[in-house]
Amino acid sequence: MALYPSLEDLKVDKVIQAQTAFVSNPVNPAILSEASATVSQAGGLYPKLYPELFEYMGLCLNEEEIQKNLTVIPASDYQGQLISRPPAANQMVAPVTGNDIGMRRAEIKQGIREIILCKDQSGKIGLRLKSIDNGIFVQLVQANSPASLVGLKFGDQVLQINGENCAGWSSDKSHKVLKQASAEKISMIIRDRPFERTITLHKDSTGHVGFIFKNGKITSIAKDSSAARNGLLTEHNICEINGQNIVGLKDSQIAEILATAGGVVTITVVPSYIYEHMIKRMASSVMKSLMDHAIPEV
Repeated sequence: MALYPSLEDLKVDKVIQAQTAFVSNPVNPAILSEASATVSQAGGLYPKLYPELFEYMGLCLNEEEIQKNLTVIPASDYQGQLISRPPAANQMVAPVTGNDIGMRRAEIKQGIREIILCKDQSGKIGLRLKSIDNGIFVQLVQANSPASLVGLKFGDQVLQINGENCAGWSSDKSHKVLKQASAEKISMIIRDRPFERTITLHKDSTGHVGFIFKNGKITSIAKDSSAARNGLLTEHNICEINGQNIVGLKDSQIAEILATAGGVVTITVVPSYIYEHMIKRMASSVMKSLMDHAIPEV
C-alpha cells in the first residue's frame, strides 16, 4: 500500500489514477463517480474534470510539476481499472510534495543509531540533557559544537553513553558521566526524537497553511486548511520548520521562516506538556543565543 506525505498528495493521486483509468476506458462512468464534466480531448494527462487539479483544495497546482513529481504508468496497461500500485516498503507517492528537501531534512528516522564525538578545546561537547519519564533526552544542542556536527537534535533520546544504559538516570548524572568521559571519544546510542512527529502541509493560493501560534505553541487551526486536512493539533509546540530548529526563536522569527518557505512546509511538533517539561529551568536567552538554529544539510 502506498504512503503519502500529505492528504493533498493522496487526493491528487486518486484523481490522477481515476482520470488515467477513464482515458483508457471512457465507456465506464463508474471510474469517475465524482466527475461532472466531459473529458477534454486536449487535456493531456489530466483531462478537464471536476474538481480541476490546478485549483484543487485551494492549491495552485501546476500540471508540469505534478508530472515531474509522479511517475506516471501508461493508462493502457491497466485496461480501465484504477491504478493499483505495487506494494513496497515505505513507498512514498508525492504528486504535490515531490522530493521536497524540507521534508527530507525533517525526517524522523526509525530505529537507533550510534554516534561518536569528541570534546572541543574547552573540554565541552555543546550538549545539555534532560531526564523525562526515566529516560534521557537532548534539551539543547549548541551551535557549531561537536554535538551539532554529529547531527544531534532537540528531543533525541540518549539510550547509552559509552556502553552504559541511561534508563533511570537523572539529568545531573548524565552530565557528570559526560564530564568524566574521555575527550577523544564519546560513544552514544540515540533514538531519533520519539516524542515528536512531522506533518507536511501545503500553502494555499494566499500563501497560508492554516494555523495560528503564540510563543511557538499552536493555538488554533483554520477550517478547511491544509493544517486541518493533515491532522495538525492545538496544544502542540513547533520544534522545527523544514528541518530547521526554531526552539527559542521569537514568533516574528518563526513567522518569517514560514513566510519564506516554499509551497511545501514540513513542521515538526511535540505535545506542549512534554515541550514545557523539556525546556523547564532553561532560560529563553540561552535557547535563543546558544541553540543550534542552522539549516541542516541532507
